[in-house]
This record gives sequence, structure tokens and C-alpha cells, in this order.
Amino acid sequence: MLFILKKYIGGLLLPLPFLLLMMGFALCLLWFSRWQKSAKALLSVSWLVLLLISLQPVADKMLKPIEDTYPTWRGSEKVDYIVVLGGGYTWNPEWAPSSNLISNSLPRVTEAVRLWQANPGAKMIFTGARALTNPVSTAEAGARVAESLGIPRSQIITLEEPKDTEEEAAAVAKTLGHQPFLLVSSASHLPRAMIFFRHAGLNPRPAPANQLAIASPLNPWERIIPAPVWLMHSDRAIYETVGRVWQWLKGASGDPGQ
Repeated sequence: MLFILKKYIGGLLLPLPFLLLMMGFALCLLWFSRWQKSAKALLSVSWLVLLLISLQPVADKMLKPIEDTYPTWRGSEKVDYIVVLGGGYTWNPEWAPSSNLISNSLPRVTEAVRLWQANPGAKMIFTGARALTNPVSTAEAGARVAESLGIPRSQIITLEEPKDTEEEAAAVAKTLGHQPFLLVSSASHLPRAMIFFRHAGLNPRPAPANQLAIASPLNPWERIIPAPVWLMHSDRAIYETVGRVWQWLKGASGDPGQ
């Protein structure tokens, strides 16, 4: 119950649902109350914030400092295990396997495959429980996609019980103990994940994937026209910020006040 409640509350705090709620509240005030000036101010501010966070310079300035915490893994150190954290997915057997990995999940798997090719013989560990209505877990979905990309099934381990990052760290701790391993997750999520994994007594090497914040050249119009893709970048920055705040408040995996 706490997990589901956390997902609902966290989801409503993300920029698009939160701003739509504010706009809806402002419209209710505008139509059904005498608070006309307050309604107009709230509606105007909500619209302006939505506009700004849908622009590339604003969105990527929010996201880049989080993503830049760890560089792309290019180390020569050999490892025996590559841990890939679960993310968004579905499972439709009629689709190409990779189409079942939504948003951040596919780049995590493809980066893990690249790392496995540099560490032949390493075991690849996928984590994550199944969604409420899906018979296939996120760990199994990732494993099937990796297998379709040439990773032998004998080299794959799935941990299908963990529902969030903290539980993933605990499950990996039971499996690996203190052995070093590469930890693959989205660049924006990895700083929070590393806190969980180190707190669990593990020895992860950060291997970020799915970098989104763009510092390289873009067409001028791409920087000045609002677009859903930039709103998604803002969403990731705020999602991870809310996640760090929750991690700090819990105090179990982070150090409150530090």
C-alpha cells in the first residue's frame, strides 16, 4: 500500500500533472468564485512555468547537473557482474522485443550489452518486479531483450521481487555480497541509486546510460520552440529531485541533513 501511495503522490508532484492541477484549480476559481485576480495570477504563473520547462535551454539546464555526476564508463577494470536496474516496460509478444522497453529502459539494456562485450563471460543481472497487471516482470523483459541482442541466457540472472531501487539494492546484496560490479541505470537516476547500493554495503562501479541533457549543437528552432521531449527532460530532473528528498526524509539510505 505504501509503495502504491508513494507512486501516486510522487506522480502528482511531477510537472505536467501538478501544473494541470493548478490550472484546473485556477479555472474553478475563475468560473465559480469571486477570487478572480488570484485565479488569473495562478493560471498565468502555471502557464508560464509550463512554457519555460518545455524549452530546451531551461529543461536541460535543470537536468544536466544531475546527469553529470558520473561519466560514461570507459574503465579497463574487468568485472564479473553487470547489474541493470529495471525501468518502464510492457510485454506484448507480437512486438519486436526492444519495443517493450519504455522510455529509460532500452538505453540501460543497450549500454549493459556494450559493457558485457567489453567483459565477455560476465553475468548480467536484471532487477525489477512485474507491474500490477503484467505477468512478465521488468527484470524478465530486460533479460529477453538482452537475449535478443546476443547475450546467452546462461549469462543472465533475473531478480524479480524488488519493487523500487532500495529493494533492488537489498536483492543484489543477497546475490553478490561485496563483489565489485558495474551498476547500470539512467544517468539522472544513478546518483540516487548509488546511495542505496553503497548503504547496502555493496561495491558498485557507476555506469550511466540514457543521458538526455544536450550540450552539443542543435538547430536554433529546436532551442526556442516548446516541445514534449524537453518537457520530459524537466520531468526527469524534478522526478529525481523529489526522489532525493524522499530518500533524505526516510533517512535509511541517505544521511538526513547531509
